[in-house]
Amino acid sequence: MKNRFLILLVISLGLHGCGAYNKSAVKVGAPGTAAPPSPHAYRIAPGDKLSVKLFYNPDLNQEVTVQPDGTVSLLLVHEVKVAGLSSEELRKRLSGDYTKYLQQPELSVVVGDVAGSRIFVGGEVAKPAMELLPGPTTVLQAVAMAGGFLPTARTNEVIVLRHGANNKPFQIGLNIEKAMKGVDLSQDIYLEPYDMVIVPRSNIANVDLWVDQYIARTIGALGGEFSFYYLFTH
Repeated sequence: MKNRFLILLVISLGLHGCGAYNKSAVKVGAPGTAAPPSPHAYRIAPGDKLSVKLFYNPDLNQEVTVQPDGTVSLLLVHEVKVAGLSSEELRKRLSGDYTKYLQQPELSVVVGDVAGSRIFVGGEVAKPAMELLPGPTTVLQAVAMAGGFLPTARTNEVIVLRHGANNKPFQIGLNIEKAMKGVDLSQDIYLEPYDMVIVPRSNIANVDLWVDQYIARTIGALGGEFSFYYLFTH
């Protein structure tokens, strides 16, 4: 599975223009790069675990995991598209669906394990890892969660890999060194679910090649929700 995924990832990156850093990385201020922290309700994503409870029909209670295609399978109403909805929006939708089979269904939808709030921080950081977004989080805050930069980090060419319009991935090039010095705080952008923060090594001559190789090498080992997201949303 991992080998198959790596092949698909490399093909996908090539098709969607995630090539060399200097050639394809966009700057802060471009569409999709500088969105403020969202004040809106959390949107359900693949890998999330949902608890659906019907107060007067407990035999229909279920705990389900959102599939890579954004659907769940529920009793009576069968396959339901849930990705992109808030828990309240899904509750209202299911109330309508269950009305076809039940009289005045009363139900609740609770999002348990939140896969869609995860990010990955890797490269020249102390503890490369997948992290949960505790709330609005910037690149520097995420790096701190990963133990901080290593002395070998190239902080003036940090990459954030993000999905944009039509789920096409693109690179955002950041000069985090300027943010740390207080020269340009706009470089320390807020992260979105499934963002990948990649910190290259300072002694690498070809940052472009290293970034692409690192992404392909790393994401195949992540598994779980990240594999689902990057494999099934292209």
